[in-house]
Amino acid sequence: MIWAYRGLDAHKKVNGRKRQLLVDTGGRLWAAHVHAANQADGQAALPLVSDLLWYGDRVEKVVGDRAYAGIFAKEPDRWGIGFEGASRPESALGLVPVAQRWVVERSIAWTGFFRRIVKDYEYTVSSSANWLYLANIQIMLQRI
Repeated sequence: MIWAYRGLDAHKKVNGRKRQLLVDTGGRLWAAHVHAANQADGQAALPLVSDLLWYGDRVEKVVGDRAYAGIFAKEPDRWGIGFEGASRPESALGLVPVAQRWVVERSIAWTGFFRRIVKDYEYTVSSSANWLYLANIQIMLQRI
């Protein structure tokens, strides 16, 4: 059933699916995981660790926000990859761009130009993840 991969995230008011992206410092997509919106971010991103291990010694640390500080942060540490939680300073009010996280946010914004990704027309999560890869391929080819 196609609705099995959809859900409602009550905190973010997101209905449908969420996307977890693994990008490098240049914003290039290495891995993507699409899941129902009712799953927690940290636990749902655990399949990305196996993709992360595939790249071997090239990965030195993973940067994520507070949502990934629990379950997800322990998994890369088991394999000798450091985890750094990037969050805004406690004294800051309102929106504060965090230097390490803006790379991922920028990559997500780049995919916002692709209608198939923004509106989530796909029936399966694998199809949705593959459209993320195709969008990133087109973005990188335009830069050549």
